[in-house]
Amino acid sequence: MEVAKEAFTRFGAKASLDDIAKQAAVGPGTLYRHFPTRDALIEAVYRSEVEKLAAAARKLAGTMPPIEALRAWMLLLIDYIGAKHIIAPALDSLVGGPARLYESSRSQIQGAIEELVKRAKKSGDVRRDLDPSDLLRALIGVSHVTYGSGWQQSARRLVDILIAGSGPAR
Repeated sequence: MEVAKEAFTRFGAKASLDDIAKQAAVGPGTLYRHFPTRDALIEAVYRSEVEKLAAAARKLAGTMPPIEALRAWMLLLIDYIGAKHIIAPALDSLVGGPARLYESSRSQIQGAIEELVKRAKKSGDVRRDLDPSDLLRALIGVSHVTYGSGWQQSARRLVDILIAGSGPAR
């Protein structure tokens, strides 16, 4: 998956599947057996990234205090959004477009942040009326700012602003 992700990032949807197989140290037949079409491989790469993000929420929740886990996961979300922007041309090449794929991943991402926020509410680290969707909207929204390549730095600052603003009302 990592080799394919890098290839699609560098060369877009036209990345050579034979080169991907070679760099992954598998034969082309093995690649095609697991991913019979280019679309299948592109989808698998995207799904893998979403699954990693969801798994990270569980891992962070198990190893960090609630507010720190939420902040760390939100920073990972910024990286995920950045990777999604880079691989977007390959995703756009999917037959029927990427909307179905995005829709199927939305529930995993939503579930991950909901659990982290629920935990932070229970600990008293965040206000009771915090809606996890508001955090997602803010971070996704800043990623769509088109007037510069510095959106990731802005989004990282926004994470700290959102965390501070999410604290319990005094």
